[in-house]
Amino acid sequence: MMHFIETDDRSLDINGVTRHVEDDRFTLRWNWPAGLDAVYVGRLPADQAEREGSRSDHIKLYTRSEYKANNGYHGRLEGVGLYVFTIYAYREAEGGTQLLVQSNAGNRIEVSAGRAAIRYEIASRGGLFKKYKTMQITVTSEVPLGHDVLCYVKKQGGYPSNKEDGLQYPFVAPFAAGKTTLPAIEVGKDEYIRLFFTDGRTYGQLYELISG
Repeated sequence: MMHFIETDDRSLDINGVTRHVEDDRFTLRWNWPAGLDAVYVGRLPADQAEREGSRSDHIKLYTRSEYKANNGYHGRLEGVGLYVFTIYAYREAEGGTQLLVQSNAGNRIEVSAGRAAIRYEIASRGGLFKKYKTMQITVTSEVPLGHDVLCYVKKQGGYPSNKEDGLQYPFVAPFAAGKTTLPAIEVGKDEYIRLFFTDGRTYGQLYELISG
């Protein structure tokens, strides 16, 4: 049985993790502590890693001999999104294998498997002499999305250029993979809306937002 153990012993800390990505293949390399003959390599989707910390699933034993023979740790990227890989030093104890959780992030690295496409369209309907018009948003996503990934911004006189350029509105429900047509909303005749990521720095690594 495996157990994640936090320890103050820094002699087995793993540092210097690097990645090399080519097409759908990646290679990880790191500095091995003296006397450590094998590690466990764990993988988690980045959003799950943010919620659960460094305690990975999909854990694989990898020996120092394999590392030397292969000049690193190799794997294939599947699907889309950002993954966090964690290299765990370990030790055997009476209760089973203890995977050592480092207090720093020197044994972790992010690897991108490509960005999922999110396409959206905004249809507008309204008469020439009416004070209001209706806007209907349709989102088509390659993967499911949390309700907090996207927002829409409304601006008077023209289209907003970023999420701060107008009034920002959140979505209250998640998006399933595929096409989602939202209920129509009513805006002023001279008001315009556009979709943005709520956090461009985070979600821009995972998704590509495409208008039209």
